[in-house]
Amino acid sequence: MQEKLLELLKKKHDYISGEDISDGLGMSRQALWKHIQELRDSGYDIVAVPHLGYKLDSVPDRLFPQEIQHKLNTKFIGKKIHYFDKVSSTMDEAMRLGMGNTQEGTLIVAESQGKGRGRLGRLWDSPKYKGIYLSLILRPDILPNHCPTLTLLAAVSICEAVNLVCGLDCQIKWPNDILIHHKKVAGILTELNAEMDRVSFVLIGIGLNVNNDKKDLVSGATSLKEQKKEDINRIELLQELLRRIEENYVIFQKEGPQIILDKWRRNSLTLGTRVKVACQKEHLEGEAIDIDSDGGLLIRKDSGIIEKVMSGDVVHCR
Repeated sequence: MQEKLLELLKKKHDYISGEDISDGLGMSRQALWKHIQELRDSGYDIVAVPHLGYKLDSVPDRLFPQEIQHKLNTKFIGKKIHYFDKVSSTMDEAMRLGMGNTQEGTLIVAESQGKGRGRLGRLWDSPKYKGIYLSLILRPDILPNHCPTLTLLAAVSICEAVNLVCGLDCQIKWPNDILIHHKKVAGILTELNAEMDRVSFVLIGIGLNVNNDKKDLVSGATSLKEQKKEDINRIELLQELLRRIEENYVIFQKEGPQIILDKWRRNSLTLGTRVKVACQKEHLEGEAIDIDSDGGLLIRKDSGIIEKVMSGDVVHCR
């Protein structure tokens, strides 16, 4: 009922009488007052004026499901949302939900994480009410070895959303880092549950530094606020990110990886650069010349031999 009340207040853009709200939503004036108080307790600024009624003056800077879904207009991404003020890890929650056959496109989002993690088990700093920390559950009809392309898809979607909402240009460092002016602003973690020839579900985890202050950032990191020199609307950015992910995911499912790979190449900081890659058993050095259809990085060594890397730590040589 609170969602319907909020929709009514947002549509009006002016005062609406308590009587009209009660009649429209089929609730008593006492129940209406209770819902108004609960919304205020959640941070909504609702003004009440005798003989005029109620008016929504502002919404809180919180990633509430009703705010994310307001005018989201996606077909399946974000239709079901699990929201946490604090959670150990959105990926842990997503894994639990994925094992329970939760619908594709389910979003898990948190204001902070106690043990947010990135690739190779590294911790991701998740200060409260500053960033966007999310996991998405996808159920693509693809072979397990094609899943790394979804990391590239997420990276492209982040770049597109940040550019559209903030007017900032991001670049992608293979395999999963999003940089602005060579400083990390976002990271991606992809995990899957699969058998030999069938994917049950894929989890896409994203950590994005949005309104983090410079003093709170680790060395080598940045935030959109630091780059833009102003606060960013997290809801607006998250909505656009979900739209970009859905659009790119549909393209990937219908047409294969090529369009996504071409987008990734246009945003890549790694391609054309001399790199050092620390793999599990060896270290490679050479020029990063391309990615293949599975998202692997192709490196031309000084000997002229081209080797493919599917995972590893990349250092750009300057």
